[in-house]
Amino acid sequence: MNLQVRINLLSKLGKYIKNNDFEWRDIKEQASYRNGWFTTSFIDIASEKIVKEFLNEASLNEWAAHYHMDDTIQPKNIGIVMAGNIPLVGFHDFVAIFIAGHHQTIKLSSKDDLLLKHLVEKLTEFDPEINNYIRFAEMLKGCDAYIATGSNNSARYFEQYFAKYPHIIRKNRTSAALLTGNETAPELEKLADDIHLYFGLGCRNASKIFVPEGYNFIPLLKAFDQYKYFEDHHKYKNNYDYQLSIILLNNVYYMTNGATLLTENKGLFSPISHIFYEYYTDDKKVLEDLKHNDDVQCIIGGNQTDFGEAQNPGLFSYADGVDTMQFLLSL
Repeated sequence: MNLQVRINLLSKLGKYIKNNDFEWRDIKEQASYRNGWFTTSFIDIASEKIVKEFLNEASLNEWAAHYHMDDTIQPKNIGIVMAGNIPLVGFHDFVAIFIAGHHQTIKLSSKDDLLLKHLVEKLTEFDPEINNYIRFAEMLKGCDAYIATGSNNSARYFEQYFAKYPHIIRKNRTSAALLTGNETAPELEKLADDIHLYFGLGCRNASKIFVPEGYNFIPLLKAFDQYKYFEDHHKYKNNYDYQLSIILLNNVYYMTNGATLLTENKGLFSPISHIFYEYYTDDKKVLEDLKHNDDVQCIIGGNQTDFGEAQNPGLFSYADGVDTMQFLLSL
């Protein structure tokens, strides 16, 4: 199966997702039923972004050309431990390994164990040789290299378990936004997307915002109103009620629009339904600190990532700044 065949198959898969036929709609419903955080609307958003950014034939050709790929690579078996915080979160790793020409053994998260499996089944229908390239397993053993994504605790386990093999281990990360106070209403609405998409469970979701002293939060809270419907989602509402009760018990000053809580906090990782903010006097220092913080996946604003683009990573947007494709090609 040469490179162009692999690119063509992924492009065909993109068309399948875009057609949204009964099979794909049924799997999305099942995934949503299995995991309450995976609403069908958020699965649709995630899959549409994948089609646009990862399964576009022109983009895939450009990606391959950038690394001067050919069909001379000696295939290795790459083990992947996938996360399950947002729908199809490990899809970039999956595509990278497939395009590179390696085989892969995938351990899916129990939180997201239907969507990718179905898409691989579709690829197999397109070309049965896929069975030689991709398989799923509950335990990863005997692989030549590993890519694992998880919590800080699981990362320590991965580091020990995969120490003797080439590996990429990803830990907890989150994102932050730097505001000037001069943002327009449309920009704040896009920032609301960066914060709220997938209920804020992604590493590219902003969980912390930095604002200048004297910042007016009212326009920001108004922008958050497009996600007020979260208060009707029972899992999210339980988190909101719990966070609010802690804030009230501790007599902490807070702001809310009824669905999103804002409190001043030096921390970077905020709980579900809760956004931390911090005042600054020197935006350049904030930006430099964020750039050198290993816990930060994405910086929104500050001439870094545009508002509304945090959840639109492209093929060249590598998690944790580690070039996955270069890693795969160097094996």
